[in-house]
Amino acid sequence: MPELVWLGGHRGLEQAIVPPAGIPLTRLLLRSLRSAARDVHLVLDPIRLGLSVPQALILLVIRRPAAIFTTGGYVAIPTLLAAQVLRIPSVLWEGNVVPGRSVRFVAKRASVLAVTFPETAEALPHDRTLVTGTPIRALDADPDEARARFGGRPGERILLVFGGSQAVRRINAAVLGALPRLTERVRVIHVTGDDGYAAACIARDALPPELRDRYRPFPFLHEDMTAALAAADLAVGRAGSSTLAEAAAFALPMAIVPYPHAAGHQRRNAEAYAASGAALVVEDADFDADRLVEVAGLLADPSAHARMSAAARDAARAHAADAVAELVMAVATRSSLPSQASVDAIARGGGR
Repeated sequence: MPELVWLGGHRGLEQAIVPPAGIPLTRLLLRSLRSAARDVHLVLDPIRLGLSVPQALILLVIRRPAAIFTTGGYVAIPTLLAAQVLRIPSVLWEGNVVPGRSVRFVAKRASVLAVTFPETAEALPHDRTLVTGTPIRALDADPDEARARFGGRPGERILLVFGGSQAVRRINAAVLGALPRLTERVRVIHVTGDDGYAAACIARDALPPELRDRYRPFPFLHEDMTAALAAADLAVGRAGSSTLAEAAAFALPMAIVPYPHAAGHQRRNAEAYAASGAALVVEDADFDADRLVEVAGLLADPSAHARMSAAARDAARAHAADAVAELVMAVATRSSLPSQASVDAIARGGGR
């Protein structure tokens, strides 16, 4: 069993997540370069980044890892610069069609690039790029048990709506505006976020008594999100790489409402995924109650729904984590990299 050590920064959820998972965490001095306010961090963040390079170099000399795996972010800059100096092999994974600034800066310093979308390879020229898909958690929920958990009855269609952590307000407003019409047709699982949960509960209580049980709002679902994906017949959500990968793993058709900011990364993800036929794209500015009801109408069209579900199944790379691990182990042992055909087979669950 390989020994794992996590190298992070001083911003984000790592401190709360990594040590409880049993993985040692070491943090570099850097925070990020995303300070929007005109404050002292505009000066301190670049200084912290610069000081993190020798810090990473010292840490890697001490630990001397067999390989480094990174998903980019600002921690990747000092880490891969130090790894290049010490000739430590590395695998960089990028899940967006449009790579971020830090990924573009360090891509050529990685030994191997792993990407979710083939289009990403065009933006990150590298002589060793492999399409792996997006690593996701194990998704082993039983659909029938999942549907029962959310109150689904035989033959009842289930719509799952969630907005992630960014700009969920527009999605929540669309659900509440469409709620009476939706619950007459389908059962709705709605992940509201903390800020939207109280309003959702009020809207549920305002429904006719016979429809209230058909609307299930939750502030968050956490581990139960897997069950929600397994239970649903259609999902409405943003275009994060993990969201698309998990929906595909359940052959779940999607209506994607891309987050409109962050340099348009989600829009490009949505377009690339929708090109497979597994999803349709609705612009954030166009998403309202009427559009949501229209989208939910897909559940009344069995042939269209079946086509999208089959396309999602074809797009799925549910074992992408195994494919990425294969690349990491290959560079760690200085072995030959698997072919793209082999990576495809692993990511789809067929082995080497």
